[in-house]
Amino acid sequence: MTDYATLRTTMVDTQVRPSDVTKFTVIEAMLTVPREAFVPSNARDAAYVDALVPLEANRVVLDARTLAKILDALDIQSGELVLDVGTGLGYSAAVIARMAEAVIAVENDEARAHEAQAALTEHGADNAVVHCGPLEEGAAPHGPYDVILLQGGVGMLPAALQEQLKEGGRIAVLFMEGALGVVRIGYKIDGEINWNFAFNAAAPVLPGFEAVKEFEL
Repeated sequence: MTDYATLRTTMVDTQVRPSDVTKFTVIEAMLTVPREAFVPSNARDAAYVDALVPLEANRVVLDARTLAKILDALDIQSGELVLDVGTGLGYSAAVIARMAEAVIAVENDEARAHEAQAALTEHGADNAVVHCGPLEEGAAPHGPYDVILLQGGVGMLPAALQEQLKEGGRIAVLFMEGALGVVRIGYKIDGEINWNFAFNAAAPVLPGFEAVKEFEL
């Protein structure tokens, strides 16, 4: 029988802590949330490997290092409302739920959304709600949000998500250019988002976030 608790501790000790992730809330959440419960059943043995976990349709669960570094940079507070776009089977939402007041997780696949909500409920994330709809539209009825993050790469950030971020809020985006990507943290000031470099990473571009190709003669 697989000892997932030991694998979870090893993941944090070998993937998260050495990546300059120092915030206790992030480390505690990743030590607590059973990652194996939020990946496809046939991928549970790979849940703690230092790699993206495939879902389907070019979707993934972000590797622990990338998610942890994003959360460390965002510094989510206990009174904040968070929008988690592309939650997949809910792992990121379960982690965020241990740090925030509430998290709205967006998933575009109805079956996956139901599975994510069931897993979140089963594992005590009562402050996490899965909203089913197009990822690029976010979840405006529940916003605006103190923090927004996306569980995949982005070629273009839709205006709808920028509008759902509160003034003074923070957003983390993994901008992809080909196979390479960079995570930037944006701060909304006077209605505009100002971006700061965080770190390099890579993940498939989420559906609805593809870069718009310019027309060429």
